[in-house]
Amino acid sequence: MIALKVIRENTEKVRAVMKTRGANIDLDQIIELDHNRRNLLVTVESARANRREAGKQIGQAKSDEERQRLIEAQRNDAGELDQLEKGLREIETELDQRLLEIPNLTHPDLPEGGEEDALIVLDGDGSTNTERKFSPKLRLDEYDEPHSQAGKPHWEIAEEHGYIDFERGSKVSGSPFYMLRGDGARLQRALINWMLDLHLRQGYEEVYPPFLVREEPLIGTGQLPKFANTLFEIKDSDLWLVPTAEVPVTNMYREEIFEIEELPVKHSAYTACFRHEQFSAGRQVRGIKRGYQFDKVEMVIFTTEDQSWETLDTLLENALDVVRQLGLKYRVLQLATKDTGFSSAMTYDIEVWSAGSGEWLEVSSVSNFTDFQARRAGLRYRTVDNVIKHAHTLNGSGLGIPRTFAALLEQNSNDSGNMLVPEVLRPYLGGQEFLEPPLKVER
Repeated sequence: MIALKVIRENTEKVRAVMKTRGANIDLDQIIELDHNRRNLLVTVESARANRREAGKQIGQAKSDEERQRLIEAQRNDAGELDQLEKGLREIETELDQRLLEIPNLTHPDLPEGGEEDALIVLDGDGSTNTERKFSPKLRLDEYDEPHSQAGKPHWEIAEEHGYIDFERGSKVSGSPFYMLRGDGARLQRALINWMLDLHLRQGYEEVYPPFLVREEPLIGTGQLPKFANTLFEIKDSDLWLVPTAEVPVTNMYREEIFEIEELPVKHSAYTACFRHEQFSAGRQVRGIKRGYQFDKVEMVIFTTEDQSWETLDTLLENALDVVRQLGLKYRVLQLATKDTGFSSAMTYDIEVWSAGSGEWLEVSSVSNFTDFQARRAGLRYRTVDNVIKHAHTLNGSGLGIPRTFAALLEQNSNDSGNMLVPEVLRPYLGGQEFLEPPLKVER
């Protein structure tokens, strides 16, 4: 949530940012509501002061007749005050709702435009331990793409070797659900456990949060009210399935105050994630690249405003360490204004090369939300000067599992379709060097 003071004192700046975001926000209405609220608040406070004074006069009345007259006058004034307070609550409710609809202010360094206007920050190949940083950053149309396609796509490899069972997943849950089987299921579990252990070594405390949350945490991180149609709500309850571990982990400390010496606070968490997305037919959504349910390991950091941007660089490096150690080919994009998420001030996407599909797959978004989520969730810290400020929150995937799984299958499978297991994962698979097809089930 953007502070009302910022909107009030920097209206044209906010208006300009909303334009670059492509956000249709009626700031004039918000300014008017704020003006009306402040004027009415003055009237309400004056009426409350009069009521307190009348109460004193009633207590000091020298006769029953005077006391009764004062009580009657107070009763009439109380009715007027009730109406004033009701009007104030209505304005405040509408104003709060309007503020929840405004996206965060983006960092001025972001490129303007949409998805096609993202800038490439760096690329690399974990298998050769090489990396290039681009200064200045490259436009997408300036980037030399890898060869378009090599080998089979992951859905063909997985079906041929029995790692993924699309038919039985759809049988129990419908499209686009699937089941992982045998070494496919074990590889996913290995990825999750290894990522959590890596983040532990990077200084994150592991959290295992609930997969169901109330409405307030979703408002706190910015999923509600704007993205309600992409979420799964549990019928006849006040609970929702989590779209990402960011929601429960960020809200662990809602309405709390950190002492400055406690910051930064760093957590990692695994959850299944549930998103009600709309899918088009075709190759671009084949396999396990998109789905209503997927697994992800998330990193969440709480810090101070003066450490915020340095922390974003650290978080990006922590996520990149995952793709490097898995030996994947990768690149980092700085998203443009219209493609930057609702709550984010700046986002980097990490993409890995999907050799069999001939495309880049996003496996992590690393974002700085500045104080936007903290204002919605009441996350604050106390400075050394005993000043209370809103914390800054950041998060990044470390990583999303299905697309990482897909890229590994396509990159590491030999001509026979057997996948070479990255060295870092072998201890989690009993030392196995290659994935093995599951045993056939006689029917």
